[in-house]
Amino acid sequence: MTERWFITGTDTETGKTVASTALLQAAKLAGWRSVGYKPVASGCELTPEGVRNSDALALQKYSALALPYDSINPLAFIEPTSPHIVSAEEGRPITFQQLSAGLQALTQQADWVLTEGAGGWFTPLSASTTFADWVELEQLPVVLVVGIKLGCINHAMLTAQAIAASGLRLAGWIANDIQPPGKRHREYLDTLRQRLPAPQLGEIPFLTEAAAFGNLGQYVTLPT
Repeated sequence: MTERWFITGTDTETGKTVASTALLQAAKLAGWRSVGYKPVASGCELTPEGVRNSDALALQKYSALALPYDSINPLAFIEPTSPHIVSAEEGRPITFQQLSAGLQALTQQADWVLTEGAGGWFTPLSASTTFADWVELEQLPVVLVVGIKLGCINHAMLTAQAIAASGLRLAGWIANDIQPPGKRHREYLDTLRQRLPAPQLGEIPFLTEAAAFGNLGQYVTLPT
């Protein structure tokens, strides 16, 4: 049976893709036929191969299975804005049917699938739906990425509360050091460990060298 997970963040720019890359690397090392899925991505670039998103390319690169880009990221938008805005402007609606079809196709090929959301938990996909609604439909256990900075405790607790209100399981959380650790770094982590109702799956240190991203799996453990 395929294990399916959803990764979200306390906000945009918290390092969801860094954490996703780490989990994919760890899953591959553990022997899983793993694959990352970025169903919706904005902030893409037009390349000779087509519209491409850097986050989705990272998921494709570190998946254990080599799959076509469109399987990893079926809905790609160039403008870096909320998906519901750009999709409406381009006349390309984002439907749950599209998202679920892509996920189902991957579960037929892989035995460990990590779906990465866009932005935070309640990122809108249309005038009436959010990413959270789709995750609830699919009943995916959730991994929360917390970008460690001032304000992250409140954001993390609110997101965890929202996940619980959706009837979903918070399987774990990952601390991502999106900036060099400050004076209260340890206190922030201690508070998060006390307040979040799920195990910490790891801490990814602040990294400046691109080469270091090939060794992220050492910083995390897989959710169970």
